[in-house]
Amino acid sequence: MQPLVSVVIPFYNCPYVEQAILSALHQTYASIEVVLVNDGSTQHTDLLKPYLNKIKYIEKENGGTATALNAGIKKANGDYVSWLSSDDFIHSEKISKQISLLQQRSGRFCHTSYAIIDSENQVTSRLNGMNFPEKKYLVDTLIKGCVINGSTVLIKNDVFSSIGYFDEKLPYAHDYDMWLRMLPHYEFSYIHEDLTFYRVHDRMGSKRYAKDVESEVKHIQDKHRQSIRNLASSLKNS
Repeated sequence: MQPLVSVVIPFYNCPYVEQAILSALHQTYASIEVVLVNDGSTQHTDLLKPYLNKIKYIEKENGGTATALNAGIKKANGDYVSWLSSDDFIHSEKISKQISLLQQRSGRFCHTSYAIIDSENQVTSRLNGMNFPEKKYLVDTLIKGCVINGSTVLIKNDVFSSIGYFDEKLPYAHDYDMWLRMLPHYEFSYIHEDLTFYRVHDRMGSKRYAKDVESEVKHIQDKHRQSIRNLASSLKNS
């Protein structure tokens, strides 16, 4: 039997959400549940109506992406969890390829490369992921900045019971914090294919709150710097 994969989609006033839902529902991998978390939206909720009988739907008060992700993960039945931002969409073979790789390696975390698209779905840049031949190179790079796109990841569900959920006190860089928390404990598998389509547009949070994001990233780097240095040292000496 195929392990169940829960695709968690946090949704807040996003006009592109229908494309995200359809891309999750139209995976070549059959054992999928789509968990959409409405994080207090007041706009574009009509776009959800055609899919409510095909997805698991959760409503909550607005609390930010980390709270929506955690709410979805806690309700997910999947052996694996995939995060998909509501303004992005995924290739039809994304989940199938990631599950295949993780099963080959008995792994718990897989991310992929991604293409950047604009508001009209036009691809503006390809292969934006980074391939690291050895973990020590990933470690050295990740402490300098977040090079893993959240919508590309697939995570074994038991990771969250082991190291905890996304930090809800971090409204912008909770993903970066999670990857740094995971890094000392797990191998990061990677597929250098554009299996995610990441939308860059004027209303995205990373543009609107760029200064706040920068400050939060620095806080996270300071928090994890020593543990990542210890990890880097152990990898160089092994």
